[in-house]
Amino acid sequence: MSPGGLAMITPVTGKVGERVIAYLDHLSRVEGRISRLIDGGFAVELRNTVRKRDKIANVLTWLANRDELNLPEDRRHDRFVPKNPMTKMILPDGSEHVCRIVDVSLSGAALATDIVPEMGDPITLGKMTARVIRRIEGGIAVEFAAVQSRELLELHISAPEDD
Repeated sequence: MSPGGLAMITPVTGKVGERVIAYLDHLSRVEGRISRLIDGGFAVELRNTVRKRDKIANVLTWLANRDELNLPEDRRHDRFVPKNPMTKMILPDGSEHVCRIVDVSLSGAALATDIVPEMGDPITLGKMTARVIRRIEGGIAVEFAAVQSRELLELHISAPEDD
């Protein structure tokens, strides 16, 4: 596998040009079209966004080197979606914006929002203090000031039901 393609050994073959969607460990969803048939399977030319290709390159590099370098798992904490995914984001200028929590872990969250603060900006998410660490497709990723417990996250990250 590379960021632009992969070879799959499969019990069935497809036709050149046929669409393929695969869910892979560490990478989640990838998609592309069959570019050629090989013995026992086929090769796929991946058709993903630039962001997804970059993620694939990073994950493949991590997978190739983790044993030699004794690298830890790439996710420090499991992710989940809170019962109420809607929250209020307060920016450094005091402005408040409603956004949706895509997922959250004990150390950070992914947010769906049209408002894109600067990298490193401190924000308040519900009642939690965080800082913006990267842009993601459709929003931002934030890291909490301290690792939290799941119970406290459920209680403090979402907007109150009556907002």
